[in-house]
Amino acid sequence: MKTLAQNLQEKLKASGLTQKELAERANISQVMVHKLISGKAKESSKLVAIANVLGTTAEELITGKTRASVEANAEWAGPMETWDNKTTLSDDEVEIPFYMDVELAAGLGIPEMPHFHGPKLRFAKSTLRKSNVDPTNAACVRVSGNSMEPVLPNGSTVGVDTSQTDVTDGKMYAINHDGMLRIKTLYKLPGGGLRLRSFNLDEWPDERYETEDIKHITVIGKVFWYSVLL
Repeated sequence: MKTLAQNLQEKLKASGLTQKELAERANISQVMVHKLISGKAKESSKLVAIANVLGTTAEELITGKTRASVEANAEWAGPMETWDNKTTLSDDEVEIPFYMDVELAAGLGIPEMPHFHGPKLRFAKSTLRKSNVDPTNAACVRVSGNSMEPVLPNGSTVGVDTSQTDVTDGKMYAINHDGMLRIKTLYKLPGGGLRLRSFNLDEWPDERYETEDIKHITVIGKVFWYSVLL
């Protein structure tokens, strides 16, 4: 393992700074910087300040190991608001049919939405616009089984855009497979076939269907949203 002195030498060279410039920016004496870089000093209370100037961490200077970068991927949006079927829709809300019984949406596909009188889920119109989803072409269904775990556990809910039936490799789609409603990741095969992939590959290996078998599969729509309760 490289020493603190060696790591400092490498970082200082990469920064293009002189020992004097490093000392000034870290608010430390040039003598101490020289001692650390030469190995005469093994530690310093100013190591964090030095690391900041060199664009690294004190831990990396000491051990030479780079810590994996961390990126914020969540934003606190505030507490959830309660509502029921009597709550008035806001100007930015729309209701989308929710077929809670998967078998209800099987057969020939998702029923005509204008005639649906069952439960519905609320979505922000702005959210749907960002995904280029027209609410009149959207419907929600429940996923059953474990083939799409861990992404879609049993009981998950997905939103399907029935206007998007052209297959893009690696995207999730709702399909009608011989009368069964299935949620799978699809891939095009040469000659017009399809490969159906589950996330749970250990129990559900890929299914390959050649051109002559495609007549048994109808793409209902692309999955644009899913919800999972843990």
